[in-house]
Amino acid sequence: MLSDTLSEGLATYGIGQKLRHLRLKKKMGLVELGRHTGLSPALLSRIERARMFPTLPTLLRISLVFGVGLEHFFAPDPRGNRISVVRRAERHRFPEDPTGKDVAYHFESLDFPATDRKLSAYYAEFEAVEASKVRPHVHPGVEFLYVIRGRLILSIGGVEHILEAGDSVYFDSTLPHGYRRKGSAACAALVAAVP
Repeated sequence: MLSDTLSEGLATYGIGQKLRHLRLKKKMGLVELGRHTGLSPALLSRIERARMFPTLPTLLRISLVFGVGLEHFFAPDPRGNRISVVRRAERHRFPEDPTGKDVAYHFESLDFPATDRKLSAYYAEFEAVEASKVRPHVHPGVEFLYVIRGRLILSIGGVEHILEAGDSVYFDSTLPHGYRRKGSAACAALVAAVP
């Protein structure tokens, strides 16, 4: 049984709709497609109606009948995923370092189901760690950070900036940067990175 998050993620590909489109374009019924693939018409119907998601071998059998590659079913809609709602309960919290040692912040992706993203948005909560434990990082593009609550020390290129609730910063993320909380009060921010 797939989790709701996985089901919603797979649903964004529209595999069933793409299968139905290919079948109708060839003027083929479910029974005929079943004969060509060795799959039952009932199974094919469930896939088309998004009641179940096919395994890769099943999808490959279908692909071969229509002369398309597997990528046909996973290619993004040319119109893009224009709306992507993420419920608070669907988000997952991750430490900046998977080992969990000297973690300076935890983050949650705010836009993970969106395909063909133009930016990546995160909710981050910062910890009070020693400056020597902060691991500066770089990535292509730019970053925007808005402090929601608390006080944040943002180090960019070796220069520290203290940001308070309501403050924001935009910077070139190819410069080494790192974050840590200042003081004992909780600190959280909205972070957007654009490649």
